[in-house]
Amino acid sequence: QVQLVESGGGLVQAGGSLRLSCAVSISYFSRYSMGWYRQAPGKQRELVAEIGAFGNTNYADSVKGRFTISRDNAKSTMYLQMNNLKPEDTAVYFCKVWATWGSTNFWGQGTQVTVSS
Repeated sequence: QVQLVESGGGLVQAGGSLRLSCAVSISYFSRYSMGWYRQAPGKQRELVAEIGAFGNTNYADSVKGRFTISRDNAKSTMYLQMNNLKPEDTAVYFCKVWATWGSTNFWGQGTQVTVSS
C-alpha cells in the first residue's frame, strides 16, 4: 500500500528554520513528481513547492527565496527546508506525490508548523 509520512513539523519562532521530511513508500519513487502543500485554518489548501522527476522546481511566490524543496531518490524521501519562517507560514503541511503519466496521486497525513511572532 502506498504511504506518505510527513515529519519535522513543530513550533518555531519567527526567523527560525525547520526541515520537513516526507518518507514515501511507493515503487519507482524516482519517476514521480511531488510537492508540499499547506492549509491554514479557514483558508484553502495551497501549493508551496513542487519538484519533478528531473529535479525541476517551482515555488509559491510567498515562499520563494526562503524555502527549498529537494528529494533523495535513494531514500525515497523528499524534503522542504524552510528558512526565515514567518507567522503567516503557520499551517498544516502536506506532502503529495503524483504521476505525470496519469491521474494517480497520493497525500500524506500532514504535519503542523507553527511560527510564533
